[in-house]
Order: sequence, then C-alpha cells, then structure tokens
Amino acid sequence: MSHYHIKSIAQFNQATQEAKDNPEQFWHDIALENFMWRNTWDTVVKHDLTMPSVTWFEGAQLNISENCLDRNLAERGDKTAILFEPNDPDASAEKITYKELHKRVCTFANVLKSKGIKKGDRVCLYLPMIPELAIAVLACARIGAIHSVVFAGFSATALATRIDDCACKMVITSDGSYRGAKTIDLKGIVDQALEKCNGIESVLVVKRIASEILMVPDRDFWLAPLLAQASDICEPEIMDAEDPLFVLYTSGSTGKPKGIVHTTAGYMVYAGYSFKNVFQYEEDDVYWCTADIGWITGHSYIVYGPLLNGATTVMFEGVPTYPDVGRFWEIVAKHKITQFYTAPTAIRALAKESLSLVEKHDLSSLKILGSVGEPINEEAWHWYDDHIGKNKCPIVDTWWQTENGGIMITSIPGITESIPTYATLPLPGIQPCLMDENGNEILEIKAEGRMCVKFPWPSMARTIYGNHERYKETYFASFNGKYFTGDGALRDELGNYRITGRVDDVIIVSGHNLGTAPIEDAIDQHPLVAESAVVGFPHDIKGTALYGFVTLKNEQGKDENELRNEVNDMIASEIGPIAKLEKIQFTQGLPKTRSGKIMRRILRKIAEGDSSNLGDISTLLNPEAVQDIIDNAF
Repeated sequence: MSHYHIKSIAQFNQATQEAKDNPEQFWHDIALENFMWRNTWDTVVKHDLTMPSVTWFEGAQLNISENCLDRNLAERGDKTAILFEPNDPDASAEKITYKELHKRVCTFANVLKSKGIKKGDRVCLYLPMIPELAIAVLACARIGAIHSVVFAGFSATALATRIDDCACKMVITSDGSYRGAKTIDLKGIVDQALEKCNGIESVLVVKRIASEILMVPDRDFWLAPLLAQASDICEPEIMDAEDPLFVLYTSGSTGKPKGIVHTTAGYMVYAGYSFKNVFQYEEDDVYWCTADIGWITGHSYIVYGPLLNGATTVMFEGVPTYPDVGRFWEIVAKHKITQFYTAPTAIRALAKESLSLVEKHDLSSLKILGSVGEPINEEAWHWYDDHIGKNKCPIVDTWWQTENGGIMITSIPGITESIPTYATLPLPGIQPCLMDENGNEILEIKAEGRMCVKFPWPSMARTIYGNHERYKETYFASFNGKYFTGDGALRDELGNYRITGRVDDVIIVSGHNLGTAPIEDAIDQHPLVAESAVVGFPHDIKGTALYGFVTLKNEQGKDENELRNEVNDMIASEIGPIAKLEKIQFTQGLPKTRSGKIMRRILRKIAEGDSSNLGDISTLLNPEAVQDIIDNAF
C-alpha cells in the first residue's frame, strides 16, 4: 500500500523511513497505485549525480494530460476543474468542468496539429492568466509538444531570448491583457520580440481585450475560428517516461536565463503526490494558488498537481489590489476557498492595509494557508495566522525551486508542526543535507551550512536545455555527487530546516529569482555608465529590494533623477519591470580587490545600513571609494 496520502504523524514517520531505506519501492508503489500507465517501467530509478544523469520509471509509457483529464471523466465529469475569476470583479466567474476541459484541450490540440506542431516541437506560451493558458499547456502535453511558458510581464527582449534558446516553432499569445485598471499590449510585445527571432512559423492569438492589433498574413491567426473548425476528439500521444514535458526559464547568477527541462513521468508522480500531501486535498475542496502559470508554482500547483488529483483549481486573472486591496479576501469568500497559497510579498503588502478590508469578508471556509517564493518573515506569518487563518488554519511555508519541480520541505497541515520562519521537515522521499565549506556533510543534527540534496527525487530537472555542461556546473560541481540548491540553511535539534538565503548572486525579490549579472549588463548598456553592481537590501513589502551602485563615465551635467529613470527603463526593456532598482546611487568608483573583483559584500552591508562593520578594507585597491559610498548612501 503506497503512502500517497499521509494522514497521521505515525504514517509520516513510517513513509520517511521507508523512502530512505528503499526509495525504489517507495516510489514504485506510489506511481503504480495512483496514476494511469500505458506501459509500466523496467527500472524505477537510475542515477549518477557526478555526471549528472538521472532517469525515473525507464521503459514506462504514459500521457500526462490523460492522467489529468481522461481518467477523471467517469467519476468527476461534471465537477468544476478550473474556476476562472476574471480581472473585472463585476464579470461573472467561469466554471469549466472536467468534461468541458477535456473537450477544449482536445480541440486546442487539434489546432496545434493543424499548424504543423508535432511531438518534440517547442511551443512558447505568452498569455495572461486566462483559461486558454492552462488549456494550451495541456494541449501541448496531449500531443507531446514541449511547452515553454513565459511570464507575460517579461519584455520583448527577454521573450525573444527564451524563444530562440529552445528554438520554438510557435507562439501562443493574446491581443492584450487586463491588469487591474490597465491593459497591456501583449501582441505588440510579441511582434517586437519576433523581429529578433528566427524559426517561428505561426502565432495563435486569443481575443481578450478586443484591441486593434497588427496581424501578419500567413503567420498570425486568431484562435477562435481555428477552434470552431477543429474536432474535439484527440487521442493522446504516448510518451516515454523521460520525454521532455516542458522547458521553463529561470534567472542565472551569470549569463542568459537557464532553460530548465522537466520530463514527463517523474514530474507527474511528484507533482501529484506533493499536492495531495501539502494541501491535504479532499474531494469537495476549492483550492486557490494565486501565482502565475508563468512560474513553476503555477505549473505544479495551478495546473498539473491539482488536476492530477481531480481537484477544483482557481485561476485568477487580476491583481490583489484591484478594485481595492480586499480583492483576495472577496474571492476567498465568494468561492468558499479551502486552501489558499500565495507569496510573502502579497501578505506583507496586504498586512499594511486596513483590517476592515479583511474583516468585511467571511473567510470561514479556509482550512489551510500556504506561502511560497521565499521564506515568510515572522511578522507576516503571525498576521496571516491571526487575521486570515483566525488561528485555526495551519500554514505551510513551502521551500522548493524551479529546478525541483515540486515542494521539497514543508510542514504537512494537521500532521507536522508549523514553525514561523522555518520550512520545517522534508517530504518523505526527499533527502536534504547540510555541507560545510570543505565539501563535507555536517552530521550533527543542529547545524548551519549549504543546503544540498543527496538522493534524486522524481521531479528533479534533468538538464538545462541545450547545455548539459552548464547544468552540471551550476548544480553538481560544488559538492560531488550532490545537488546544490544555492541556498544556505540551518537545522534545529529536531531536524527542522530554516532557509537563510541565497549564497550566490541571485536575489529573490517579491518571490522572483533575479540574477544580478543580467541586470548589471542592462545597466551597463547605458552610454553614460562605466560600471555597476547590484545587491539586495531588506524591504518591508518585497522582502528584498534591489540597490544599484552605478559609476558614470565622467562628470555628467544630466539630472540624476532623469538618469535614474533612464537606467530603470533600460532594465525594464531588457528584463521586465520586475527587475527595476528601488535605489540607485551614483558613485565615484566601486570597492575592488587588487585583482579587480568588486567587493559586493561591502556594498551589501552599506545597502543594509550597516556600514559600521565592514571588516578590514585597507587591502582594497581603492579603500577611499568605500567612504565616498557611505557618505552618499540612501
């Protein structure tokens, strides 16, 4: 009997032990008893993390869309699969049943085929949070095409980079999107991106805001007429366990974004298993994750995880502050949400507002609260617990990454303890460890070190698209035979983990991983900029915000505020508005070692307002630069 749904502390402990003693048997039982296979596997797992090479369920055949949809039709055909809440609070919500979703996915899949998309082709999705995004994801999976969703807040340059990197053949977008009181010209951004791309044969366009847009003949097609002509019967493409399912880009600390590749069977098993346990999902629950499908959280916990469990999953098009900052709580009350999963940034922003905006809504349907994207600080945790959960809803503070595919460390509601600021314990089947500076595992239970994982799990990324060497270098070169997360962590005497932050040059801002190198590259393109360095500093709402130290080529007569706006505009255009700097300080020079390396540690301290404790700076190439920066810091 598998441990697919853990319901007690005794079962949790037993599952943890069994998964450690015999991972093959543990995952074999979960996969066999809870999913639909066309062929079962010859081996559960083969791995060599020094290569690194990992395969799960080799020899198995399946289709993930069949597991999300077809197998739910008999028992749950009339149950709501996707509950769509539009941006406009006066527009009515749309309820899409499993039967309807199945038909719409099959119809969309046939449209993809009619445009020449076949198994293995890459399709880029640049869409707002509307049902067509989830449907397009599943339609790609239906026919074996590899979806690459790009968050619709990225710039044309960032979109073009991602389209080119994995050689997409098609883009699916919409005329535009609603975002609170604004509209955004998505099709215009796509057109701009495609000026820089080769290889796109067709663009499918969803009509959302009914704006006037340019349609390029023989390349751009409105989706609705194509759907009207297509059949709603589409047999699923039978996939091998290790066939790629999707490529999703994440910021690197250096260079271009990394196309993280997730494969079919292992990702499916872990997304289904983790969703069921972390959210303790029951048949009539209404589950809402507020993320965007453009991020891994949306892939695993809006689309795949919930649908694999026959759940009702909510998709929200809008923002938490429109038409007022009570919008989240209004939706919770309206749809009687039972599990609510959001980011600490949203919680901190909403906690600053009047409590009357919370109290006027009935939140009594809530059973479980979740947090994702970065560790939630204690103050926000208590506000969430007191005012949203009314001290009766366990909070799951989930730690995981794009590369992980699913939640790795978290409490399990009602079963293991929620502790403010701690992710707490690994899910059964996950084997984290802490490493010291010398590459040795720290065996004492109470310890602090670099967080690694020492045994593969089913949903781990298999490679970086087109660059296995970079995959090895990024995740497996630091600690031999172990996956390095890039995070530091501490572990208490009971084995609970607390994430202490990145140990590389990736900064988490509002839950988004932003590499500092690409931001600095964008700044350095400004004709007046000589060089720059970007660091993070604590921010009340974003958790961490970005502080840029910028050295100009010579004394400029230009207004500093005007220059600041220009720098931020360049960042927005290269990466997207999410990467803009909160503070920009112009400097005479940046502190450097004698070998010319910028001392970011010193800049971080100054940005944090802690310039009294910089250590010995006498060995720097230019110690006088430090005092100048301190004197002019914000």
